[in-house]
Amino acid sequence: MTKKVAVIGGGASGLAAIKSCLDEGLQPVCFEKGTDIGGLWNFKEEALPGFASVYRSTVINTSKEMMCYSDFPIPKEYPNFMPHSSIVKYFKMYAHNFDLIKHIRFRHHVDHVKPREDFSETGQWDITYTDEEKNETTTEVFDAVMVCTGHHAYPHYPRDSFPGIDDFQGETTHSHDYKDFKGYENKRVIVIGIGNSGGDVSVELSRHTKQLFLSTRRGSWVANRVGSRGLPVDIWATRRWADALPLWFKERFAQRQLNQRFDHSVYGLKPKHPVFGQHPTVNDDLPNRIITGSIIVKPNIKRFTKTGVVFEDDTVEDDIDAVVFCTGYRFDFAYIDESVLKAEGNDVSLYKYVFPPKLNPPTLSVIGLIQPLGAIMPISEIMCRWATRVFKGTTKLPPQGAMFDNIRQKKIDISKRYYQSPRQTVQVDYITMMDDVAVEIGVKPDFKSLFFSDPGLAIQCYFGPCTPYQYRLMGPGAWRGAKEAIQTQMYRVKYPTKTRATPEDDDAGISSILKVLVVLVVILAFLWNLL
Repeated sequence: MTKKVAVIGGGASGLAAIKSCLDEGLQPVCFEKGTDIGGLWNFKEEALPGFASVYRSTVINTSKEMMCYSDFPIPKEYPNFMPHSSIVKYFKMYAHNFDLIKHIRFRHHVDHVKPREDFSETGQWDITYTDEEKNETTTEVFDAVMVCTGHHAYPHYPRDSFPGIDDFQGETTHSHDYKDFKGYENKRVIVIGIGNSGGDVSVELSRHTKQLFLSTRRGSWVANRVGSRGLPVDIWATRRWADALPLWFKERFAQRQLNQRFDHSVYGLKPKHPVFGQHPTVNDDLPNRIITGSIIVKPNIKRFTKTGVVFEDDTVEDDIDAVVFCTGYRFDFAYIDESVLKAEGNDVSLYKYVFPPKLNPPTLSVIGLIQPLGAIMPISEIMCRWATRVFKGTTKLPPQGAMFDNIRQKKIDISKRYYQSPRQTVQVDYITMMDDVAVEIGVKPDFKSLFFSDPGLAIQCYFGPCTPYQYRLMGPGAWRGAKEAIQTQMYRVKYPTKTRATPEDDDAGISSILKVLVVLVVILAFLWNLL
């Protein structure tokens, strides 16, 4: 009989889960408590409890070629860094192309996920859910579960860490509830936190407030979306040859590049930790707002007064009208039985961030519970491809002891590289994470065989951007269009900005010759390493 899989959540991970189930001959049933697909990226005019949602002006920080699903390129006309509306349009195109919508039950809220009494023999689950339209609660049996709810629904709101806040007469809110600048015009506002939300909210508000103060406890390295020659920075940074470089070298290079844009010490932003010791803040406008005085960077808040704050350097700002907490989110799996999955301080023990190691048989997976240095959508997708093959039985997990060893080692690696923070517990590097899961499925590119069968493609994959299409070249789920997608990816990158004909470069001929020479040198180096 076909195994029935419960997919919880209809966002970026949930859509990939539905498709992966169909690819493996499984029967997916997706529970989405909202009225549409898109999850986090489906903008809502009002913040709703338990729902993740972006603000009106949100633009994604990863470029389209790096964030697309591996067998469905984003249209060439779409901007490289898409607003939330374009992302949802892409999701709908994906869902329509693979006929996913018919497997989704909208306005269905999952109340409880519990292993059945005979779980050790069957691996089955009792899932209790409520059809909110009919106001009916039902319990249904499923053979497997894919948890695709992300980690941006439950705000971390550390009011208790700020003495005097209950006496503060101004407005306090969390970025989860922030939608746009309206209501903040001509006010004195403090934003707490310098992650991506803190940077975005600060920049937007600073265009409308009387004064914006950005309070940061540690500071942050701030990267730009736009890299060399105007190309997306992740197109340059996410390459296999660069990923193979020692971390100390990448740290020095990255710090030098970031400080060339603006000196982080001069701007009051330089942290104690190295560039790759935290998840970087991506913001194109922050230094411009600081240099114009629209944003003033301040240290952490020591305490609140009735009308203002005292910072840790004992400077005081009075007449503060509002404070926005951009302090991140906490994990919560309240609907899953604690014997199966429990989060403590944003720490969840999962084998390769997907499988609870104690669960036997392994019929529950968590998808997308990561904070990647890079795009999350392709990682969620490859996790789905792995999980569905485990459910089907075509891919096996290692012994329990080996899984626990892997979890412990990852926690040690994180503690050595990152400062201790709930924000860093699920931090991963894009290529490392993709390859780590790809090995489990057998879809990691084999560069030795690829070089001898198609040397041009091998060189493009190793030295060019590590786009998701690489994981469809070979092995289970291989896609015939993967090679063409790789060969045309830079065309799609450049297409949306080349909206006006321009003169060709005078050195085009010389440039072509140099490119040929570089390719020859690379081929010789590649052969030398193989011999």
